[in-house]
Amino acid sequence: MRRPFCVQIFVFVFLSVLIHSNAEDHRTSALEWSQWLGPNRDGISPEANLLTEWGVNRPQVLWRSPIGDGFSGISIAKGRGYTMDATDGKEFIYCFDILEGKEIWRFQSDEVYLDSMGGHGPRSTPTVEENMLFTMSAHGKIYALDTKNGKEIWSHDLKRKFGGKTPRWGFSTSPLIEENLVLVEVGGRSHASLVAFDKNSGNIIWESDDSKIGGYSSPIAVTSYDIRQAIFFTGNYLVSVAPTSGKIYWKHPWKTSFDVNASTPIFIPSDKLFISSGYGVGATILQMKLNNESIDVEEVWRSKVMKNQFGTAVLNGDYLFGFDDRILVCINANTGKEMWKQRGYGQGTLILADNHLIILSDKGKLALAEVSSSGFKEKAGMQVLNGTCWTVPTLSGGKLYLRSMSEIVCLKVTNGP
Repeated sequence: MRRPFCVQIFVFVFLSVLIHSNAEDHRTSALEWSQWLGPNRDGISPEANLLTEWGVNRPQVLWRSPIGDGFSGISIAKGRGYTMDATDGKEFIYCFDILEGKEIWRFQSDEVYLDSMGGHGPRSTPTVEENMLFTMSAHGKIYALDTKNGKEIWSHDLKRKFGGKTPRWGFSTSPLIEENLVLVEVGGRSHASLVAFDKNSGNIIWESDDSKIGGYSSPIAVTSYDIRQAIFFTGNYLVSVAPTSGKIYWKHPWKTSFDVNASTPIFIPSDKLFISSGYGVGATILQMKLNNESIDVEEVWRSKVMKNQFGTAVLNGDYLFGFDDRILVCINANTGKEMWKQRGYGQGTLILADNHLIILSDKGKLALAEVSSSGFKEKAGMQVLNGTCWTVPTLSGGKLYLRSMSEIVCLKVTNGP
């Protein structure tokens, strides 16, 4: 029996919309920046077709929006942006529309964290997973919120729960989602420096490690020798644990002045890790080695050639690009040898996309530079913000999101619609 023509039309339209919707979802998810340092927590974006000549065809400012104090990064997921700020003596988690920057909802997370030297406000970057958001106040309260409306799903006061104390410059770690768990560093009592919560209920799944001194870094998850590991950079150690149980695989001591280990570890497949700290300490490459059923680590090299005080470097091939305090440098990851150095960006931050470095200076200058080990070449630059800019850029869907202590700016930085 032949179907009525109207039914055929309906089926065709329905399937077309479904296919288009699925394609859009796939495209969006591939270009989302839904957590600290992007899709893989390494500061590298898969986006292409960047504008590389900033003459007439320079990045277009799509919108600007005021924001309160803080250094929280910007996460982008499903057409919305998420970050944290401090206004009127309180800290907030808030959500905004990425088309115009208009606020959608705001949730008070804590009283404001005050620091005349390091800057006021929250430091943690929201992690967005499906319809949930996870982040932490500078005073150490972790939250899970509903991304639709900002309603609290669960929360914990980490200091009260685990006996830790606020680090000198505030809690800064950004939660890591590993399967159904939320992993955070809390710097708590013995055997509770690292904690995992059930993502949906907030129940404590495991407590681990006795480093006690909380750092400012955010954890990553890596697989080496077919073993999944969560890597934490605490105030005095680099620690590897089993993400599902908290079992400690190995620890490597790394002591700095004021216990400031702030940059995120970088995984160099298949068995190496790069860490770096400021205050005159420098960097090292650690190599993991399988020893029967355990994992050992040893330093391949150690050098003071790159001292990441808080900004994380990026890896491209055999080379690392990052800040040695206030100087941008490139080093050989295999040897630690300095390839070049460049002044002019202060204590800036950077990400990598389309074979270019996207650099934001600590005074709001945006620059585009070639990724090259043979020498530094800035291809374009423009002033986009004023005041202190210590927040790493976010690149998602052809748009670059930058913030200072008072403003967010969104720029179109790719060719095409």
